[in-house]
This record gives sequence, structure tokens and C-alpha cells, in this order.
Amino acid sequence: MSLTKLDDRFLITEYINGNEKAFEVLMLRHKDRIYRSVYMKVKNPAFAEDIFQEVFIKIINTIKLGNYNEEGKFLPWALRIAQNMVIDHFRRNKKIKLISESSSKTDDFNIFHTLKLEEANIEERISKQELESQVVGMIEYLPDAQREILTMRLFQEMSFKDIAEQLDISINTALGRMRYALINMRKILSEKQVVVDL
Repeated sequence: MSLTKLDDRFLITEYINGNEKAFEVLMLRHKDRIYRSVYMKVKNPAFAEDIFQEVFIKIINTIKLGNYNEEGKFLPWALRIAQNMVIDHFRRNKKIKLISESSSKTDDFNIFHTLKLEEANIEERISKQELESQVVGMIEYLPDAQREILTMRLFQEMSFKDIAEQLDISINTALGRMRYALINMRKILSEKQVVVDL
């Protein structure tokens, strides 16, 4: 049987067994979708290509180490890796934006509401940056749909109208996911004992 007719699970098995061509087929099958998911977030072809390459290196390493156990659900797993790589990219580039919620007609609510310190001393500014980094790192604990909404707001500063159009959902659904994402973030922050008054 041709490799192109095998499903993802069998291609991965073939690859683990030493068939390099199987991974090539797998990559060709999903590369456009994965690249698009990265590009839509970073909006820069060069950055998107770099992150895309990192994603496939991570995928290869994970499979080769025997740590792939997604029961054949390769694409959702790969997209989660891509999402985390995008977050890492923004973290590295210090593009930690305010997380905004538009539950009303304004966009002035943000998760770092109480972190707007006066331009005080360097220690306070460093503490603020560290706390923001902690909060950003916790986004990965959110369910996929909520993490996606939060990332669009956090890193791309997209309006809820644009988010709704891109995800093909209603604005109310986008707002609802954002609200639940923030509720869950409050729980996560409480569990991790990060003190932020949301």
C-alpha cells in the first residue's frame, strides 16, 4: 500500500520503525495547516518559517524519544506544539502584552490590572516583568479553545470581531471563551500562588 494512503498513526509507526519517507508524507500532509496556524499568530513570514522549523524538530525529537502517545491524533498534538512555540517566541522577544477582555464595549480590562506600577525603582520593574512572565507561562494550562482566544488577544491584540471571523464563531462565543479563560486563569494563579488581583 502507498504511504500516502496510510493514516497518521501508521505513518508514525513506520517512521519509528526506520522509514524516513513516512515522516516526509506526514509532514507534507499537515505542513500547510501547521504553518498557517503559526503565521496567523506572528504575522511575519520569516518568524513563521523559523517557528515552523522548530515545531517539526520538536515533533521529530519527541517521536524518536518514544514520547508520542496521542493515539493517532497527530494534527491536534502538532498544533499544540506550534501554539507553545509561538508563546515561547513572544516570550523570548519580550512581547508580553496586556491580556484584555471586552465584556463590555471597552477594551480596558486587563489581567495585569494591578501590576501597573508607578515608574518606581528597577527592582519593582523587574518583579513586574517576572510576574507577567509567570502569568504568560500559565496560559498553556488552559483548554485549547480558551488558550487560542487568549493568545489572539494577548499577542496579536485582535478585536473580538476579528477573532470571531478568523475562528468562524460568533462574537458572543468568542467573548464567552475569553471570560472562561480569565476565570480559569484566576484559578490557576490561585493554585500556583501567584498574587494578582484580577
